[in-house]
Amino acid sequence: MNNRRAAFMISAADITGCPQARLPEYAFFGRSNVGKSSLINMITGVKNLARTSATPGKTQLLNYYMVDEDTWYLVDLPGYGYAKVSKKSRKNWEKIIREYLLQRQSLVYTFILVDTRHDPQKSDLELINWMGEEGLPFCLVFTKADKISRNAVRRNVDEYKKVLAENWEELPPIFITSSHSGEGKSEINTFIATSNSEYSVLTEQKQ
Repeated sequence: MNNRRAAFMISAADITGCPQARLPEYAFFGRSNVGKSSLINMITGVKNLARTSATPGKTQLLNYYMVDEDTWYLVDLPGYGYAKVSKKSRKNWEKIIREYLLQRQSLVYTFILVDTRHDPQKSDLELINWMGEEGLPFCLVFTKADKISRNAVRRNVDEYKKVLAENWEELPPIFITSSHSGEGKSEINTFIATSNSEYSVLTEQKQ
């Protein structure tokens, strides 16, 4: 579960341009400055697989990466929050993402990325609650854990859990990560491998 084979496959402007839904997919989604590209590179162990940028909002398409030689897709979704784009473009992104999350049958989990350094953000909580209302499976990934002390990480993650517990009977899976140190890489990869096995069993049962 260290470095693996991963390669860019295709960019889709909307759900109609996505590959045939034959493999399990895992989407990565978060605010534009949350460190999504760095996390993707860390998880796969492939340097510069997802291009990092100092300009928030650079990802504007559904970017597909094939991982582990035709085993599963990692899908990089456009970020939200700080991107300096027009309202029309932003609404178009929101529509594309919403359709993907609601309609893509091969989507197994969405990893929602939040910055460990900050208190719960309104936009993040709105997304999390919307995912719950729609019954969409997701995980919370706390990024940039190396930027603050371990006590601060614990405190901020606990605050998130406290806020979510006000509306949630059961919390989603939670991962604490650092693209710098590699923290969380093994845990996320193990989670995906287990989910892939369960997906295969369910797919066989349906056939």
